[in-house]
Amino acid sequence: MIITQTPLRISLAGGGTDFAGFYTREDGCVLSTAIDRYVYVIVKERFDDLVYVNYSRKEIVERIDDLKHELVREAMRVTGVLDGVEITTLADIPSEGSGLGSSSSLTVGLLNALHAYRGDPRPAEELAAEACRIEIDVLGKPIGKQDQYIAAYGNLRLFRFAADGSVGGQPLQLSDAARRRLSANLLLFYTARTRRSADILVEQRDSIAARMESLRAMKAQADTARQLLESGQLDEVGRLLDRAWQVKKTLASRISDAELDAMYAAGIEAGALGGKICGAGGGGFLLLYCPAERQEDVRQALSAYREMPFALERDGSKVIFNVRRETWPKG
Repeated sequence: MIITQTPLRISLAGGGTDFAGFYTREDGCVLSTAIDRYVYVIVKERFDDLVYVNYSRKEIVERIDDLKHELVREAMRVTGVLDGVEITTLADIPSEGSGLGSSSSLTVGLLNALHAYRGDPRPAEELAAEACRIEIDVLGKPIGKQDQYIAAYGNLRLFRFAADGSVGGQPLQLSDAARRRLSANLLLFYTARTRRSADILVEQRDSIAARMESLRAMKAQADTARQLLESGQLDEVGRLLDRAWQVKKTLASRISDAELDAMYAAGIEAGALGGKICGAGGGGFLLLYCPAERQEDVRQALSAYREMPFALERDGSKVIFNVRRETWPKG
């Protein structure tokens, strides 16, 4: 049995510049952090040759081509695990539409678990690249690359996306005290709405050419945020988040609406310095940056919404349980 634990993520700045429509014109840049909320994948050998997949529903098939769970199906195809397994997926948050990168975390976690099941573990770079190929090239999802890379690598990182498809990224150099303060000053509230991110992302992807100036501004904000964080100017990062959110809302028509704007405004009026709706927007989680002395005011202002406590996570996808044995003869 193999169990992997893969972190979810928060994108702090630069989101949208990891789309091919942008980085093939000029390099993209995104600042993301992994958080200590996870997707778990369990892979267990079966005595028979069937494939069992357990998630919000249960599938039992003889051939992987018959699986409706497309991420499991394609991860099995890539890794060469084709039969005789039971796969279970679990998550700490609603499995779809959270804005925390759960689909890409699942894909990375599946690949990590299935490679480990075969006794052939792969490095973070390979897991991220394979996950991108599955989600973007094979399944044609209208997404960028940041989610797969932060899920695989973890930590707080600035990623650069080059026109040739290569990705470079380094962890930020923060003191332990600054990291703890940043983690403590970030709050997440559930909007009580999920959404199909593809509906928003298709519009965002298709309008990249017309939104290049906005995307360039967001790319610059990612570099600025890195500089502010590494110099300890954390409250300025909060204010930058507000400016970045105002720009992001121009990228597609359904990123925000009157209800989400009111929720965000209530947080700002109560003392938060900035924030954003995570991921594609339209629902999921609201992220706010708020100094400690104003956090109770913000919680009171948003008392109708459930808060999800979290902290920054240093590790990317990892195997947390591994018991393997020689495969018994079948037939």
